[in-house]
Amino acid sequence: MTISIVVAIAQNHAIGKDNQLLWYLPNDLKHFKTITSGHTIIMGRKTYDSVGKPLPNRRNIVITRQQMDIAGCEVVNSLEDALALCKTEEEVFIVGGAEIYRQAMAVTNKIYLTIIHQNFDGDTYFPDIEENTWIEIEREDYQPDEKNKLPYSFVTMERR
Repeated sequence: MTISIVVAIAQNHAIGKDNQLLWYLPNDLKHFKTITSGHTIIMGRKTYDSVGKPLPNRRNIVITRQQMDIAGCEVVNSLEDALALCKTEEEVFIVGGAEIYRQAMAVTNKIYLTIIHQNFDGDTYFPDIEENTWIEIEREDYQPDEKNKLPYSFVTMERR
């Protein structure tokens, strides 16, 4: 099984503030949908709360310490429990938030990274990506346009 992270980060690694995204980039949302549709996504409860509903055409697994039922989602207590449910899958996607990303970095094989080429004031940050651990295998750079107001890059990285 390939364990992949999908994340959009600012240059300063900010990923959110007040449980909300810091930018609106329609192309990034489309990119996320393309990558994850038809697969399992694993997220923390706060990320689920910010999305507000299970994402369609995906198996949604939510990690929380709380005892709760979430319609349309499988609820587990740890990243290990979430991954155990996915043993037969080819690729699963970790989609946030910061604490789940931090826990997943040690077992992740691939990172689908959107880099927003600007710093943002956030309260949630993505962990450092160690250059000696990861290698960039693909990159597409984009300039702002009518719908996407910020410069950004789609970068795919694999563990060395």
